[in-house]
Amino acid sequence: MIIETIDNRTITEPDARAISELLCVVWPKPGRTVETRTAQLLSEWRDHSGPEEQHPRSFVVCENGRVIAHSGVFPRTIGTQNGEITILALARVCTDPDQRGRNLGAAVVCESFKLVDDDIFPWSLFQTSHMVRPFYEKVGACLVQNRIVNSLAEDPTAYPFWDEIAMCYPGRPGWPEGEIDLRGPGY
Repeated sequence: MIIETIDNRTITEPDARAISELLCVVWPKPGRTVETRTAQLLSEWRDHSGPEEQHPRSFVVCENGRVIAHSGVFPRTIGTQNGEITILALARVCTDPDQRGRNLGAAVVCESFKLVDDDIFPWSLFQTSHMVRPFYEKVGACLVQNRIVNSLAEDPTAYPFWDEIAMCYPGRPGWPEGEIDLRGPGY
């Protein structure tokens, strides 16, 4: 299996469309079409600034000209009781339903987590469901017990993620204690 890396600052329309097609299969939503998702992918990271090694990217597995597994990562500076840290935000992890059971999801997630293992980011923070939690625990993540907020939201005390579980990678001591401020919407 070959895992390709796509720099999301310079993503091409065909790559954005291929990822969007998979996202629409895995998470069909009213009003979220391949076209709207493609437009979002083409525009959301064009103006990214920050350290070069922390640029936003997608990890994909392609087969027969289609993206069949995807994980997206981008830097997010969060607030903690010890100050700001820039973490790896893991998002849009999915595998084509017809391709599940081939460990493709684990492959793209582990490729994403290499950015933490290689000290480009100190941690990864992400959301998931109870059903998917064991998958992430198998690759070395652990449950986050902190209260998580978004101080920039209309209700800054509301939980900003839509899934019920927050996790971090790696699952080792040192994750900040106390409230975590995402300083932006959930992802």
